[in-house]
Amino acid sequence: MKKLSLEYPVVVEGKYDKIKLDAIVATPIITLDGFSFFNDKKKQQLFRKYAENGIIILTDSDRAGAFIRSKLRGYTKGTIINVYAPSVVGKEKRKSVSSKDGLLGVEGIDVKTLRTLLTPYEGREKTAPYLTKARMYADGLSGGENSSLLRHTVALLLGLPTNLSPNAFAEAINTMIPEDEYLKALSASDPTGGTED
Repeated sequence: MKKLSLEYPVVVEGKYDKIKLDAIVATPIITLDGFSFFNDKKKQQLFRKYAENGIIILTDSDRAGAFIRSKLRGYTKGTIINVYAPSVVGKEKRKSVSSKDGLLGVEGIDVKTLRTLLTPYEGREKTAPYLTKARMYADGLSGGENSSLLRHTVALLLGLPTNLSPNAFAEAINTMIPEDEYLKALSASDPTGGTED
């Protein structure tokens, strides 16, 4: 079944929620890692950047999920779309005990239901990413002696977290940054002026 190409990135609580959604959507999925998000300045910065253009929040239907959802509102003035998972009593197979509220988390909701919840937010077909692995190498952003420093500088100029892995860096650039802005930042960061190939 074809994955949904959503108009906005999706925010979920943890890695198992992300694994579940990976089978459904072809859109960036941001994990909060539970309450640790609120002590992670870099993750907060990335959330704010994504949220500038809109973001979908899909947390668990229990009280903890509701609390996280309400707190996130304070981190951005951008568009937030709240998608609510149904309250289903149960326990995920990988867990020995159920949650405090006795409800399934996003990871425990069936794929068909999640797909139905997210389908209304399907957007335009995504264009092919312009910052490919080959281009990152050609632009000096990977595979070079100073690639890490160059990525750091470009990220800083574009308002992105500076500690992103090469893959996360490329995803953030392709998702949030117009190509002309990327080229300007690259040119300002690279003494050779970068490359536009």
